[in-house]
Amino acid sequence: MHSPRPVVLTDSARERSSISYVILLSTIAAISGFLFGFDTAVINGVLLFFRKQFALTNLETEIAASSLLLGCLIGAASASLLGDRYGRKKSLILAALLFAISALGSAISNSVGVFAAARLAGGLAIGLASALTPVYIAEIAPAGNRGKLVSLNQLAIVIGILFAYLVNWQLAKLGESSWRWMLATAALPSFGFFLGLLVIPESPRWLISRGKTDEGERVLSKIIGPLAAREQVQAVERVISTEKGSWEEVFQPGVRARLGVAIFLAVFSQITGINTVLYYGSIIISEHFRGQSAGAALAANVIIGGVNLLFTIVAMLFLDRWGRRAILMTASGGMAIALAALVISFKVPSFPPAIMLLEILVYVAFFAFGMGPGVWLYISEIFPTKIRGRAASLATSALWAGTLVVTFTFLSLVKAMGVGGTFAIYSALSAICFLYIWKFVPETRGRTLEQIQEHWKQ
Repeated sequence: MHSPRPVVLTDSARERSSISYVILLSTIAAISGFLFGFDTAVINGVLLFFRKQFALTNLETEIAASSLLLGCLIGAASASLLGDRYGRKKSLILAALLFAISALGSAISNSVGVFAAARLAGGLAIGLASALTPVYIAEIAPAGNRGKLVSLNQLAIVIGILFAYLVNWQLAKLGESSWRWMLATAALPSFGFFLGLLVIPESPRWLISRGKTDEGERVLSKIIGPLAAREQVQAVERVISTEKGSWEEVFQPGVRARLGVAIFLAVFSQITGINTVLYYGSIIISEHFRGQSAGAALAANVIIGGVNLLFTIVAMLFLDRWGRRAILMTASGGMAIALAALVISFKVPSFPPAIMLLEILVYVAFFAFGMGPGVWLYISEIFPTKIRGRAASLATSALWAGTLVVTFTFLSLVKAMGVGGTFAIYSALSAICFLYIWKFVPETRGRTLEQIQEHWKQ
């Protein structure tokens, strides 16, 4: 009886197997993006019922919407401490538990205070995940596929947003208590995220940076093959041998320049107004579009979510072809023009609501094409390995600070300046963003993380 011959994989078969493995790891990590998108967008429908049930003022409505974002800011600020000390995987497991606690806690809340506290816990989860998930994916992804793989997280975010809009639209039929079911829906994917994290490996670059070289090389071998893994380990060790991994290093001149770029992009991706549409879209459409009901506003949100998803997929096809810089410039310029057209529409009496919705859709499309996936990708890849967690945490904290400011001030700005004046500010900021990217943001497409570090030192 002959013993079976060992199966020998060809290079192409091994490559397909490795890519499938990386996609699996990236997809599990990106479930956090789905929860991120769902938890941030579900408030759009929740506020219509929560605001009415508790008779909230504009300020109380802003507090209810912003409590999550305050948690996001705190969570992102804590991400470096947790991610660098305990690893990307363990920190994301903590985020999964906080997601579940927030979903159930906010759903059973009986006051604005309890609601805000539960949403704060969800914000902590989002802050952790938003800083660490792109970093984790970037640290396991081959250079040629890094743009697409990191953008899986942004794709998951917009799928979560669309799913929240669909859930809101359908559950609104349950009446005044529907907001509780809208929030509780997130508990199930939170549990799935937790289970998925138990089976994925730690980031190989984090393992190597902590002296666990053999373990890191084993993970890399599954991703890029044994020979390439050995070379990659040597490259990582060579780079991190010049890094201290301290906060002092984050603010050294060589890193300070790229930190400035990351923070600018992070802040401007938010203060150009995207979350006014994602969080307050129902209120904008029902109160400022002539003749539109709450039901019509919720249905319009589904269309907005669909466009957001479609153009995020388009972005994934072009990020590794066009490059990060071209995508970001196209997006910010297009956003400025779309918002300028919307401002003019608000000034024209009896302007058709369908055209105004189209202008919002164009604005969302440009954001999804570039400023959404492009900024997260750029932040995840430009920093040295030992301080990547710290630097990405700072940039992500800045992003959430911008989101918090916009969300907490939007209704007040509309009351003071009108909806047209408010969107004129966002249009001008989008134009400034375009000019900054054109002048100061270098390209990173097609380079390994270690090559990017060498480029920034030049």
